Amino acid sequence: MSEAHTPTAPAGKIMLVGIGPGSVDHMTQRARAAIAEADVVIGYVTYIKLVADLIEGKEIIRKSMTEELDRAVSALEAARAGKKVALISSGDAGVYGMAGPTYEVLFQSGWTPEDEVAVEIIPGASALNSCAALVGAPLTHDFCAISLSDLLTPWPTIARRLDAVAMADFVVALYNPKSGRRTRQIVEAQRLFLRHRRPDTPVAIVKSAYRRREHIVFTTLDSMADADIGMLSTVLIGNSNTFVRNGLMVTPRGYANKYDMQDGGSTREGEKAGRSLSTGLLGWLETLQAEHAAGDDIATLAARHRLPADYIQATLEEPWEAADLATAAPATEESEA
Repeated sequence: MSEAHTPTAPAGKIMLVGIGPGSVDHMTQRARAAIAEADVVIGYVTYIKLVADLIEGKEIIRKSMTEELDRAVSALEAARAGKKVALISSGDAGVYGMAGPTYEVLFQSGWTPEDEVAVEIIPGASALNSCAALVGAPLTHDFCAISLSDLLTPWPTIARRLDAVAMADFVVALYNPKSGRRTRQIVEAQRLFLRHRRPDTPVAIVKSAYRRREHIVFTTLDSMADADIGMLSTVLIGNSNTFVRNGLMVTPRGYANKYDMQDGGSTREGEKAGRSLSTGLLGWLETLQAEHAAGDDIATLAARHRLPADYIQATLEEPWEAADLATAAPATEESEA
């Protein structure tokens, strides 16, 4: 007589779904499919409302703003019970979303990628992408994102990051810029940026991008703290080259450094298409060596080029061979210029 086998519950799955900015039109097909196949949908109450048309008949677990870990724990419990779970985040789940806290809870529980509970991250358009699309092309050169929320991050850490990126001339997106209780953080951010940026640096403030109460304001760095800013706002601060024209915020990629934009895009004198700028690494190394040979000391060079003295020192002590750089293969990627 054969032994009786106790049926085991099917393995569950956690799907970390980025629903995009909030408009169903801007949600990916995979995000919609994940929500459709889920038995349980978990999320912050506002995000649940944004997908209300897609979750009829499903088990819904609503959590408040500060209950991220509870959401992750609930997702794991449901998945352990054999259910498919859609744990939703606005924007992208990996950008200030639920992917990080969920993995922390999973690892704490002893979960590994070989576990019966599967995990899938489904990307979505973040606030960076959606807000930028509404105001023009502010992110076409180097940019970064910084959250002004000090609920989990010490303010000195945030301030150091703000000061560093302001000095380094990044375009910056400020997440969580202001709330009912956190009103001074945006003022401190403005103060730090004004140490390095012109007062008239363009700023765009986008509230509720692609949602019913969408609102966009163009302003400048010296006036941005006076604007209507809240938790549903993203603040985009331009770099030294960003401009606003005809209601559009644009950050040039740098083509004008290499090409004559007035003359059909012909290459400027001393420049070569597909090669580094004359002021790129090779040209800068030659300039640096010439300045040092002319008598400028390390401190002077560091101040002039706004770079750490120990980096200048190391570069001069171990210079790259100009001939090796000059014969390097030209760029082949489409994004290179």
